[in-house]
Amino acid sequence: MSKEKITICEDLADIMPPEYQELVATATYGKEDRGWRDVGSSKELIESHSLCAGCPESIAFRYVMASVPAPEDTVFVGSTGCTSLVFPHVAIQNIHSLFGNQNAIASGLHRALKVRFPDQQKDVVVLAGDGATVDIGLDMTLQSWFRQEKFTTICFDNELYANTGGQESGLMQRGFVSKMAPAGKLFDKVRLPEIARESGCHYVACLTVSKPNRVEKVIKNAIYVSRVFGPSFVQLYTPCILEIGKQSMEGLDEMKDAESIGGRFVFKEYMTDEVKNFLKQKDDEDKARKKAAKNK
Repeated sequence: MSKEKITICEDLADIMPPEYQELVATATYGKEDRGWRDVGSSKELIESHSLCAGCPESIAFRYVMASVPAPEDTVFVGSTGCTSLVFPHVAIQNIHSLFGNQNAIASGLHRALKVRFPDQQKDVVVLAGDGATVDIGLDMTLQSWFRQEKFTTICFDNELYANTGGQESGLMQRGFVSKMAPAGKLFDKVRLPEIARESGCHYVACLTVSKPNRVEKVIKNAIYVSRVFGPSFVQLYTPCILEIGKQSMEGLDEMKDAESIGGRFVFKEYMTDEVKNFLKQKDDEDKARKKAAKNK
């Protein structure tokens, strides 16, 4: 891995905002064991990002971006929504798709990168909200899984359309009333992890972002699996505190409540037996490498 791949254009360097220059200067590219513990000493998201104060998505962005194994060889594909407003503020290459077609764009991008860089590992990661993933974009999400496209899909589950006023989403919980859904949700939350599993994903995880070490492990697992086996899926609960009537400092408490025993976001993880053996072997190799480095 090389930090030299990510640089600011020399002709534009003097007019780039200081926080963006720091974003590039303190990035952890080239660090083999980069992860959430680098948050604080490095920067994954500039301070003047466009998310609301206290938004759990800002936490999720930092943990996800810090956990990507090879950021300089990764391209994120985003979709219309709160996430698309943040991508210009992160330290990883990304492109914006139309609302719902992010998995189709990612499919073509991944295939093109394989042709352009046949001897290099290039990771493609989709990151979109629940509206783009399970409502408007469900067809293209499923088709990428059916085709066994080798990239990871991450869903930031707000359980409503947070960017446009709080309309009902398929992932909204039953009975929930929002500003743009005054009658309340009439059916249960769509079981997207189960759909992903039954649609050919080799690794599936559902969780909140309240535990950074767990987020890091899941993101790395998902990307490693997608490189070798095929599609992987991660569903992260990132509640829109503005739309559910919470204060700016209550996002963490909301996520902890959702992942408590009996909650709808109790951590669950699915993988095939083949993937389980693969990840165990990778864990053993990482432990052996770290032990050897420590002994030196």
